[in-house]
Amino acid sequence: MMDYTYKFYEYLPEAARLIRTEVFVEEQGFANEFDDTDESCLHTVLWAGNEPAAVGRLIDCGDGVYAIGRVAVRKQFRGTGLGTEVMGVLENKARESGGKKVWVSAQCRAAKFYQGCGYTASGETYFDEHVEHIHMEKLL
Repeated sequence: MMDYTYKFYEYLPEAARLIRTEVFVEEQGFANEFDDTDESCLHTVLWAGNEPAAVGRLIDCGDGVYAIGRVAVRKQFRGTGLGTEVMGVLENKARESGGKKVWVSAQCRAAKFYQGCGYTASGETYFDEHVEHIHMEKLL
């Protein structure tokens, strides 16, 4: 596990925009990466020194339910455990805020990663743009 720090933002910081553009737009070809939810959720960026390395966002869905989304790790930091750290940081923040359950809209190709973080898949697969996804959730 590498050394990192993290910071929360109540707006979409430029570092998060950079990571999500690299991963979701340039690598994966998503056209609709940024949305109105970015203005009303909590973002976290994990930093490796002065370099932004990983990102995710937390959405309060009400009644103790939170959604985690837009989890991404820059290519040069993959395989270091930062994806798992992003999930843990956001789950802890949800728990501190009274969260009882978290869910993700997981890319099917990343479902094993989320299973490793304790998530269980439910329902049918569906497409978000051109990529197959599945709903996964975890009790806190």
